[in-house]
Amino acid sequence: MEPAREAEEPPGSPALPAPEPQRGHPAGAPPGDGPLPAAAGRGRGRRGAGPKGPTGRAVRGRGRRAPGRRGGEEGARAARRPRVTVDSSKAKTSLEALKISLRQLHWREYPFGRRLPCDIYWHGVSFHDNNIFSGQVNKFPGMTEMVRKVTLSRAVRTMQDLFPLEYDFYPRSWILPEELPLFVDEVRMMKDSNPSWKPTFIVKPDGGCQGDGIYLIKDPSDIRQTGSIQSRPAVVQEYICKPLLVDKLKFDIRLYVLLKSLEPLEIYIAKDGLSRFCTEPYQEPTLKNLHQVFMHLTNYSLNIHSGNFIHSDNVNTGSKRTFSSILCRLSSRGADVKKLWSDIISLVIKTIIALTPELKVYYQSDIPAGKPGPTCFQILGFDILLMKNLKPMLLEVNANPSMRIEHEQELSPGVFENVPSPVDEEVKVAVIRDTLRLMDPQNKKRKDIQCQTSEPVSEANEDLLDTGPADGPEHETTRALEPELPSLCLKQVFPKYAKQFNYLRLVDRVAALFIRFLGVKGTTKLGPTGFRTFIRNCKLSNSNFSMACVDILYIDITRRRNGMGIDHKESGMCLQAFVEAFFCLAQKKYKSLPLHQQVTLLIDFCEYQLAVLDEKRRAVCHADGPHLTPAAHHLTPAAHPSLLGRSASASKLSDYRNHR
Repeated sequence: MEPAREAEEPPGSPALPAPEPQRGHPAGAPPGDGPLPAAAGRGRGRRGAGPKGPTGRAVRGRGRRAPGRRGGEEGARAARRPRVTVDSSKAKTSLEALKISLRQLHWREYPFGRRLPCDIYWHGVSFHDNNIFSGQVNKFPGMTEMVRKVTLSRAVRTMQDLFPLEYDFYPRSWILPEELPLFVDEVRMMKDSNPSWKPTFIVKPDGGCQGDGIYLIKDPSDIRQTGSIQSRPAVVQEYICKPLLVDKLKFDIRLYVLLKSLEPLEIYIAKDGLSRFCTEPYQEPTLKNLHQVFMHLTNYSLNIHSGNFIHSDNVNTGSKRTFSSILCRLSSRGADVKKLWSDIISLVIKTIIALTPELKVYYQSDIPAGKPGPTCFQILGFDILLMKNLKPMLLEVNANPSMRIEHEQELSPGVFENVPSPVDEEVKVAVIRDTLRLMDPQNKKRKDIQCQTSEPVSEANEDLLDTGPADGPEHETTRALEPELPSLCLKQVFPKYAKQFNYLRLVDRVAALFIRFLGVKGTTKLGPTGFRTFIRNCKLSNSNFSMACVDILYIDITRRRNGMGIDHKESGMCLQAFVEAFFCLAQKKYKSLPLHQQVTLLIDFCEYQLAVLDEKRRAVCHADGPHLTPAAHHLTPAAHPSLLGRSASASKLSDYRNHR
């Protein structure tokens, strides 16, 4: 099969937000408040951008004068390198796209597994496999649970409590059945205050996929009260009534996002995605058309059964098109495509920031520190709807987005045949292939060798290793060794733009405290002893908040959370319950401040107290050491540089106290 051509650069693909200038933010403004800046030109880091030789010509350009000899040398080098091995025995529906990608990369596939360890294991559904002790797996433990509709809604709601304006891209949601009375009361109050308000709501079963069980309602009384709602929770959301239409049809965007690493956090976004169209012209919901799924639901698995569904080999037409074709169309109408890309990137980064705290808890449970285990990465499918004003809204996140590159065609009644889909192949093969290129274990080995060598880097090698910010170091090294491959379709957005979003990562820091006090490796729940130890070590109890009050707080929150039916596998306090308790403690300790400031101050306070405690323990451990001096017993932040930052936090606490 001919190699899939590279996904077309959408107009505004260079509009990925540019790195923030080195100067700091204005005083009083959190980073990321302003719009993301426009990106630099596409040619950066390419021809003529590297160091120049004595003649003034770019070294890279000079190296291209003898393509035959250089190509032969690179081919010989590639032949000498051990081939990357990939276990595809559990790839399931992504197998065909994976095979094409491996052929393009000249990597070795093991379709039935291998006795010896492989470099990469490609799983179709979930992470869990007790027989993998090394290499890399394309799934994170806990990801499937984290992106279920209820769990995702809880995670985003926590961030909405802290930063309501930053997380306005997710529709207002209620979790059923536990929040059904709250949903009924809030809707009644809103209708009483605004009689002209005639909302529509969409009910989505938790864990449902491919549009299964989704329906629209006009009033809370229309929720289907069946026995299954207790065993199968759901999320009800405000329905977005004014979506952007193309050819009078509603559509959504499937955007592919690579979570390359949790610690440190690394995120890549594909330059192109898919646009999935409804198959009936859109009308705003009324009681007469609420049941017309082909008008309101964009799910491909539903609309493919419509008689109006159009299979097209052209990326610009049909019921499934490339996202870049939509961007071209919007650009021709004068839309600000660069701003749209920036908004989408912000949405993706903020969503992953909401998901990572609990993912870290799952990760340390399945792969405890110090034990052999694989590293993880994962391709996620973000489903995004564009409103009429081009504001992107998050619909859901898919842990296992479909990577099929064919579709079923009915030849005769009941007889189906798999037919290739050029649109799917163009986008999905590029995403899988370039994900593998970024995860190439040979890249890491080459970097380790380069770090170990003490020889100075020549101008030519320096040019070869020089990387532009658009593609990242993995891209440059891979491009040099695999010149026949197109440029990467995945662009790094984090940590590239970390300065604009790091202030949002408060729950990440709370999760670090939670993990510290878990105690038993492999668990995801905090017991009462661990919670009391946390309170005691952070010096959070006092005459107004005794340890008896601590126990009551633990029991109340844990019992309520367990009553929600979130997780009955083990008893104790889950991370979401700990976050709730932490917010409660912050509000008790620092009153009359916005919640995010209260939480920030309490995190700083806890981190400082724990750092002081760690320093004391280290001093005790070295009390009999030959180099101990009397000054080591005096734990002041000035004497310990690691505590200087926390000293500033402590003075901030004092300032707030004095201010009040």
